Formats: sequence, C-alpha cells, structure tokens
Amino acid sequence: MDNIIKELKQEQIVEIVQKYDTPLFLYSEEIVERSAKEVLDFPHEFGLTVRYAMKALPTKRILTIFNNVGLHIDASSYYEVLRAKAAGIPPTKIQLTAQEWPDDPQLLSFLSEGGLINACSLHQLERIGKLVEKNNSLNNTISIRINPGIGSGSMNRVNVGGSAASFGIWHESLNKIKIIASKYNLAINRLHTHIGSGSDPEIWKNVAKISLQLVEAFPKVHTLNLGGGFKVARISSEKATNIQECGKVIQEEFKQFYTKTGRKLYLEIEPGTFLVANAGILISKVIDIKSTDTYSFIIVNSGMTEVTRPTLYGAQHPLTLIPQTTEPRQEKEYIVCGHCCESGDIWTPQPHNPENVMPRIFPQAKIGDFMIIGGIGAYCSGMSLKNYNSFPEAPEVLLRKDKTIELIRKKAKIEEIYRNEI
Repeated sequence: MDNIIKELKQEQIVEIVQKYDTPLFLYSEEIVERSAKEVLDFPHEFGLTVRYAMKALPTKRILTIFNNVGLHIDASSYYEVLRAKAAGIPPTKIQLTAQEWPDDPQLLSFLSEGGLINACSLHQLERIGKLVEKNNSLNNTISIRINPGIGSGSMNRVNVGGSAASFGIWHESLNKIKIIASKYNLAINRLHTHIGSGSDPEIWKNVAKISLQLVEAFPKVHTLNLGGGFKVARISSEKATNIQECGKVIQEEFKQFYTKTGRKLYLEIEPGTFLVANAGILISKVIDIKSTDTYSFIIVNSGMTEVTRPTLYGAQHPLTLIPQTTEPRQEKEYIVCGHCCESGDIWTPQPHNPENVMPRIFPQAKIGDFMIIGGIGAYCSGMSLKNYNSFPEAPEVLLRKDKTIELIRKKAKIEEIYRNEI
C-alpha cells in the first residue's frame, strides 16, 4: 500500500475523490504489470503457463492487462468464462475449473472453441465422457483435478485440500477415474492439484512430490497444474512467498521426475492474490466518531459492501488515516467500523478471529479525514457483499503508469439494484 500512497499526492487523492466520490477502489497499473512479470519468471524446467485466477479481481481492464503481458486465465465458473471472453480473451487461453458446470450445449460450445476444462468430480468426468461419445469431432483429451488428501492455509476457511474440502476428486478414487476414462475413451493428459501452499518452500516441495506421484498413475499426462496459494504480505507481520525459492524446489522435483520416468512435464501455476493483492487500495472517508466506556470508534463509509475478508477470516489490512487538516494530533486507539448495519462490519478484527476486535493506533480522527485501506486488490471488490443495505457498488479507477487516472468501473446507480424486481 505504501508504494501506491507514495505515488499519490494528497491533492491528487482529493481530486480523485471529488471526481469519483468515496468509497472507491484504486489499482496501480505499474504494480499489476510488475507482479505479472515476476510470476512469468517462475523457475521451470520444461515449459510454463501462468493462469490468472480471475476470481481474485475480474474487472475487464485488469484482465486486459494480464492478457497483454501473456497470462492465461483460470475461471471458477462458466460466468467467468463469458466475462473473460467479453474482455477479448480467446477461449484457447481460458481454463474452467468449477464446482458447477453449465448445461451441455454451453459446455460443448466452449470446448468446440478450444477452451480447456478440469473435471473436478467423478460426475463431471462422466458428463464430459458422454459429450465426447455423442460428438465425434470433440477432442477426447481431458484434465482432472485431484484432491491429494492434504491442504494448507492460515485457517480452515481458506483450506482447499484435505478430507474436509470438496474441491477435486478424492485421491483414493484413481481407479474409478480410470474406469470412467476407459468407458468413454478419454485421454487424461493434464492433472491439476491445489493445496494453498503459502510461503514455505519445503511445503511447496512436498506439494510437488505428492502431485508427481499422482501423475505417475496417468502415463499420458503431460501437464501438471499446481494451482495457486502464493502468500502475499499485506501487513508487515506477514511473510510473503519468495517466488524464486519456491520455483526452484519445484523445478528440481520436475527434473528428478524426468530422470526417473523419462517424462518432461509442462508446469502450470494459478496465482490470484499474488498478482493483485498489493496493487490496490480502497479510499474511504471518516463519517463519524463514537465511543463507549471501553472503546473509541472510527466509522468509515466503506465496509463489507466492498471487502468481506475481515468479517469472514479476521483478515488484516493496513489502514492509514490521512488527516484533512495540518494541525498536530495526538495518537489514540480506535476500532474501525464499516457503514453497514451489521455487527460484523469491522475493519480491525483480531488476526484470524473475526469474533473479536483489536484496536489500532491512529492520529486522533476527525470527520472528513480519509481512511486508506491497503491490500485490497485481491478477493475484495470481486468478493464483496455488494448492495447489502442497498449501498451502490463502488467505482474502480486505475492509476496508469504515466500517473493519470482512468475510470475502469463506474459507480453503480441505486436504480441498478432494483431494476430487475417485479
């Protein structure tokens, strides 16, 4: 966040707010492109494709930037497929990895256009087999997602592997996979795992080993997708993933697999958070100051309608109070609250514990000051409770590399919230 704030003078923040109102999302084009180039340098032995997990931030302008620098797309729903196509991304660069598939005609259309698809359950594998059986012109190659039986994450709510996670086909079902593939003459040539591995290279090494053991069961697999889960440090106490360190241990495992089997595996990864988390800030305004016998509160005009992570996970975001006046101010402890009529709309929960609060120290706040929330580029505007309490969706702007501002999503009008009601 500090990098973005340093790029903006206070007068420019005032100018942006006067033009587009608050709250508003602001993203740095320079940081987005720099993150993409860093990930494209991920160490690999026999080839690499980087897929952007577009659910992290699916705004058209962001998708366009990533497409232009050479990233492909991982879509978590067919609606994301349509959204990526509307942004000008060809189906051949889009992979669908979803709990819910569209109906057969839509699925067939996507596959006929060269789109890639991951079978994430035995039912989905059976569905694709039936489609191939009915359509001789359809490519019979398929990718499967396997739940390897282990997972990683800062808390259970963000764990996508292991026995409590529904994502992928359970690793003990390999024989069932082979029976279905044989029944419909499907060639499994791509394998996908996603554990959410974090910042420890040793965990990534273990992930690669387990995934490569699964590959051995499918002799036609030529591509292994290890998913995402590259940790980003939104605040100073968090440890970020070192892309080069993790990449090197994975690269070594791929080399050893080649020595053992003679198979040169192509690598795919799917970062989302890593690419955009620290490329965005949310500019909000202090609208009230309150207190009880225990706490003092800053109320800002943004909250779970823009960002749900603190409410869901007790996630920590850097908060910077920018005073609108220049006189010296004493520091004071505050809980920062959002604008929703909801007890959980808190910007300052205890780390990983949304049930409790943890005050932070700010200069004494005044109504009209700005509160800048950092680290909101990923899983914020795309994962908000927009329209709760009928608050309109906030606008999004892009800080271009030449320091100009580009509006990339308009502020919604109240009429848009209820226009489909009958």
